[in-house]
Amino acid sequence: MQACEELVIRGITRQGRPFRPSDWAERLSGLFASHGADNRTRYSPYVYPIRRGGVACVVVSKALQVQEPMVYKFLLDFARDNDLEVVEGRRSARD
Repeated sequence: MQACEELVIRGITRQGRPFRPSDWAERLSGLFASHGADNRTRYSPYVYPIRRGGVACVVVSKALQVQEPMVYKFLLDFARDNDLEVVEGRRSARD
């Protein structure tokens, strides 16, 4: 079985309540984003927002654990401190 390549921080607390504010995933991912000449946000391929089943989430690549260990720890600490669910993501690379 192939190892999971990413984690997904879900915008649901362990008590089943939605995490607020509703744009938390974009805000958190935006900390690691850049802006192009067209002023559009370009999320990092290692940290970016998605919606899964109607729930705001942040995808965190496990590659950060080696490349940027402090960023990886910050993201997992954020999830823990806010009592958010963390689940495994895809087992194969995204295109």
